[in-house]
Amino acid sequence: MMRKPEFAFWAFLILAVIAAGTTVVNLTRSQSAVAANSEIYRQLDLFGDVLERVRTDYVEKPDDSKLIESAINGMLSALDPHSAFMNAKHFRDMQVQTRGEFGGLGIEVTMEKGVVKVVSPIEDTPAARAGLQTNDFITHLDGEQILGLTLQQAVEKMRGPVKTPIVLTVVRKGKEEPLKFKIVRDVIRINPVKARAEGDVAYIRITTFNEKTSANLGHAIKKLKAEIGPTLKGFVIDLRNNPGGLLDQAIEVTDVFLDQGAIVLTRGRNLQETQRSNAQSGDLTDGLKIVVLINGGSASASEIVAGALQDHKRATIIGTRSFGKGSVQTIIPLGTNGAIRLTTARYYTPSGRSIQAKGISPTIKVEQVLPEELKGKDQPTRGEASLRGHLKSEDEGEESGSSSYVPREKEKDTQLLFALDFVRGIKTAKDTKTESDSKSVPN
Repeated sequence: MMRKPEFAFWAFLILAVIAAGTTVVNLTRSQSAVAANSEIYRQLDLFGDVLERVRTDYVEKPDDSKLIESAINGMLSALDPHSAFMNAKHFRDMQVQTRGEFGGLGIEVTMEKGVVKVVSPIEDTPAARAGLQTNDFITHLDGEQILGLTLQQAVEKMRGPVKTPIVLTVVRKGKEEPLKFKIVRDVIRINPVKARAEGDVAYIRITTFNEKTSANLGHAIKKLKAEIGPTLKGFVIDLRNNPGGLLDQAIEVTDVFLDQGAIVLTRGRNLQETQRSNAQSGDLTDGLKIVVLINGGSASASEIVAGALQDHKRATIIGTRSFGKGSVQTIIPLGTNGAIRLTTARYYTPSGRSIQAKGISPTIKVEQVLPEELKGKDQPTRGEASLRGHLKSEDEGEESGSSSYVPREKEKDTQLLFALDFVRGIKTAKDTKTESDSKSVPN
């Protein structure tokens, strides 16, 4: 006799079936399929038993909806670091963010060792102006420790009404005492494309891949071509510390620079998740020289762009090894209950390279010169290969991340200065060792 309410069993069964992407359509099954389903039912019985024990015997009355949500989160997070459940509120927040406008502080974050780690502050936002830096660890929010919260819960606490303050306690490498930052929340409008003329070179920085990225990139290219005129030597596309975003935007951005050929291949477990995306005719850069800058903070969509342009020999990739996130997440809505973000495919560059847990190796490796106070202290960004539960590389060997440090001052940006000179024909691959070891670059 079961000791659990039927609603718990059927609710979780339905959610498990949806998450697994299966539908029962045939009553005549093979013996192996019947045995597999019997095992699933046995495990669901176990879950129901545990759920009922918690509901009846826990020291305080638990919230049933939170129990189920935590169980679903546990199931998905056990798959890989990028699969997760989003309740209705988090799903709405995600949709707002991909549109390029949301309320908050303006930082890209991840969870590491139970605390929130800053991947990158977003330019021209309250967090960036306050002085938060890549690799900062946020341990407390308004004096309350983060340990024990999920990443989504911590992010939700950092968001809030515009013009309300929040105090972040930060542990920073090289600082003995924690730092405190009082930051006033604001509406974060992300312009994913920053562009400027660097003499006879067009410099374009892409900070994220949201719904506005490809359109804004097209406008930036046209504007710079008109501004610089016939002396234009080429383009530097800066993807450093770009954490990625929408797959379709990565494809459209790559298409801007290509006339033909494959852009990305995605291969899933099922045939419908196996696709090939191809470029359409029309190179907005008119075949001029292109350099793409990457580093340890360049992930996902950034790696799709860099890998495709590298394979087609359309661009020279300069910098250090990228993050190595070579998987595709599909957002699957669950009606009014939210959605799940589920890893459904791996992606491959046009030549068939999988970069999962390996990253994109630059054509020309140029290490960023560090200021004196960071030498010996700067830690490489932990790449995909270092994340617990990551999808394993299909090739032999996995690669760790690389430095994600980028100085704010252009004159101290070793990688950018090299890229500009490379476009102009002043620097070549032979100059990389001299450049990365140079003492003449101001600190």
